[in-house]
Amino acid sequence: MAKTTPPNVKKVLIYRLGSIGDTVVALPAIRLVARAFPEAERRVLTNVPIGAKDAPLESVLVGTGLSHGYMRYPLGVRSIGKLQQLRSEILEWGPDLLVYLAAARGRIKAVRDLLFFRLCGIRKMIGVPLTSDSQEPREVDGERLYEPEASRLARSIKPLGDARLDDPASWDLALTREELRKAESVLGNWIGQRKFLAGSIGTKADTKDWGVENWRVLFETVSRSHPGLGLVMIGAADERDSSDYVSGAWQGPVLNCCGRLSPRESAAVIKRSNGFVGHDSGPMHLAAAVGVSCAAVFSARSKPGVWFPFGVNHRIVYHQTACFGCELVTCALHEKKCIRSITVNEVHAAATGLLHGYGQTPSPHRLASAGN
Repeated sequence: MAKTTPPNVKKVLIYRLGSIGDTVVALPAIRLVARAFPEAERRVLTNVPIGAKDAPLESVLVGTGLSHGYMRYPLGVRSIGKLQQLRSEILEWGPDLLVYLAAARGRIKAVRDLLFFRLCGIRKMIGVPLTSDSQEPREVDGERLYEPEASRLARSIKPLGDARLDDPASWDLALTREELRKAESVLGNWIGQRKFLAGSIGTKADTKDWGVENWRVLFETVSRSHPGLGLVMIGAADERDSSDYVSGAWQGPVLNCCGRLSPRESAAVIKRSNGFVGHDSGPMHLAAAVGVSCAAVFSARSKPGVWFPFGVNHRIVYHQTACFGCELVTCALHEKKCIRSITVNEVHAAATGLLHGYGQTPSPHRLASAGN
């Protein structure tokens, strides 16, 4: 498809919701918008963070030059007054174009969003997912893998050009000297800084939680097989105690950075690691963005591949149960059998594979998948 950039665009509103991981996977698409409209003023319409664990979108984009400002609204807002306030804010700014990069939530909601933005005075829109194909991730490997969310976003705005998903520059966080120096100061004279894993056990959805006891046993076994290896825990402030608990079994040097770093500073620390081990989470996506191989534990709440860390040399542990793709936050019916069936031995093999170089494979991911 040829590039068909709309003419006379001076102001672009980018619609993207979510937190750290949602922002990282949208980076190539947001960079494409910046390339397509380098002279335009670009602002992002995003949500107000829901909870303490939800870092705002700008905590990832700050310093990249990809956005010149932000508009925010609460998710699930039903107040006519608040919607009118948002409409007035958008009308006052007067964007010439909307680039729709929100997650697909069904065609009815997509039509509702389109009508709202029409009422905001926006006549040109790109990427609104009005078809089944634009709503759903495409199968890329039979029933085994589906396209990443980054790929779905890229094809939704393909009229603007190539998002260059395979180019590391598309995922560049553009870490500043100050952020890199912060990583140096945090690691300081820590004895484990020469060789260490970055770990993160935080997650916003209970269905994605493998359990602290599993993580504690894993960290003990990995550290016993790799004497002297360090471990740096990454996460939010409210994950500090649980990270202390699981890393308490680590036999080598440990540094708990939970609550001490911004998302971008965390990325700078992870960048110096020898691999990332953790849940499907924001820190996992940060690790992939800075080129660090991940050993990641996934539930089957999403289709396999959609939220896997983008790139090669990652090792994913995912059991595809019959109920995969449920998108549940809490699993009452099956008691999280997809993630509870994952064994410590499986994750140990994935984690030590990072250290031994077993992840060097031309395929996008090494995937462990259970039957129904």
